[in-house]
Amino acid sequence: MPIVPKEILINEKVKIGGANPFFLIGGPCVIENQDHAFFMAKEIKKICENLKISFIFKASYDKANRSSISSYRGPGVERGLEILRTIKDELHVPVLSDVHETDQVKKAAQVLDVIQIPALLSRQTDLIVEASKTQKPLNLKKGQFLSPHEMKNAVEKALSQGNEKLIITERGTFFGYNNLVFDIRSIPIMKKWGFPVVIDASHSVQKPGAEGSSSGGEAEFIPYKAKAGVSVGADGVFLEIHDNPSRALSDKYNSLILKDLHNLLASLLRLKQAIDMNNNHS
Repeated sequence: MPIVPKEILINEKVKIGGANPFFLIGGPCVIENQDHAFFMAKEIKKICENLKISFIFKASYDKANRSSISSYRGPGVERGLEILRTIKDELHVPVLSDVHETDQVKKAAQVLDVIQIPALLSRQTDLIVEASKTQKPLNLKKGQFLSPHEMKNAVEKALSQGNEKLIITERGTFFGYNNLVFDIRSIPIMKKWGFPVVIDASHSVQKPGAEGSSSGGEAEFIPYKAKAGVSVGADGVFLEIHDNPSRALSDKYNSLILKDLHNLLASLLRLKQAIDMNNNHS
């Protein structure tokens, strides 16, 4: 029988894992400005409400790992958290963003419903431990340089602080230079630990550094990666979403266009329901 992941309370209305349905972590890669972030959160919320899918809004206040020194990083911690708080309070959706340094954690925890450990920092012990101490739900993104088995070490770092509110996200593995592959075995491997596992279908089509001073990507393959992840047991999907990816200030090559979101989520929902039905009858 498939392993049922631990239920995690994100806020008073949103629960994931356990017997709860499929969920979305989605939004633009970076906060471009307040109006755009609010617009994106509002539009994605409408789509998710229509489909009865739980939704966690994500956007970074500081992209501290951009390829180039001249790349846009975001509004910064103070302003970025203000914007996320406004979205949280006015739209009543939980919010997620990533922390890059231990001294960001306390401020972030005052606003965020989910604290994310970026893939490139998934071995940073002090960062994981500090974030875990908040007892907030954590999204641990698997490093591109790690096997799925090695993510158990990150999980154990979080558990060392008594924090069991963990989400593990698969986002692809380095395959030579400027390319990633998604090994579908990673989903059932990481699900064995009893926590919800998510497929990041947008970052896994990224081509790191392929544009020289920025990353490239193949956004047309996002639906295939999402469906592959759900088909092998992913509990939710993580998507970079933008209303006009060609003008996005970060990750424009691996963002799903907003107008395609409803159809993709509807197809993932049907796929998940069919798989669950089959499991219940087996």
